Amino acid sequence: MAEIRPFAPVKLVCGIITGREERAAEAERRLGERFGPVEARGPRYPFAGTAYYQEEMGPGLSRGFISFRDLIAPERLPDIKIETNALEEDLRKHFATPGRAVNLDPGILTAAALFMATTKEFSHRPPLRNGIYAHLELLFVRNGVKRLEWTYPDLRTEDHIPFFLDVRKTYLETLKPPR
Repeated sequence: MAEIRPFAPVKLVCGIITGREERAAEAERRLGERFGPVEARGPRYPFAGTAYYQEEMGPGLSRGFISFRDLIAPERLPDIKIETNALEEDLRKHFATPGRAVNLDPGILTAAALFMATTKEFSHRPPLRNGIYAHLELLFVRNGVKRLEWTYPDLRTEDHIPFFLDVRKTYLETLKPPR
């Protein structure tokens, strides 16, 4: 029988979708208050792969990702998704918008993969807890990443991939024992 061991700590990341830079900055500030210092910030790219958020949030949306310095237990992901959903509502009120001012997509990066949290059930999304599912987004392979049939459209492009590879490199360095 295989030995059961605790999960390794993981890197928390969060995607921020919005049409206004000041909203992204405020979301990042509040995320940092809740989850610790932001360690890395990727460029923002047009969020053009789907029109899913346009009716609620307006045109000209872009998405950028951030990662946090402090590692977390992967079991925290459902609670973090619930907290970021509440933060979306706080930001809607702060910016006095009828719909969401920002969309926040928390996820965890492991040595092997990137998982995003979602409230939407689908065949490839295992349930975690309290209505939150894990969405396997990218696999890390020897020379980069492997995209999957269900990888979100903007992550099928090369735009955000260098960010995730850099975060993974930092994460793997963090896991190495001190010499």
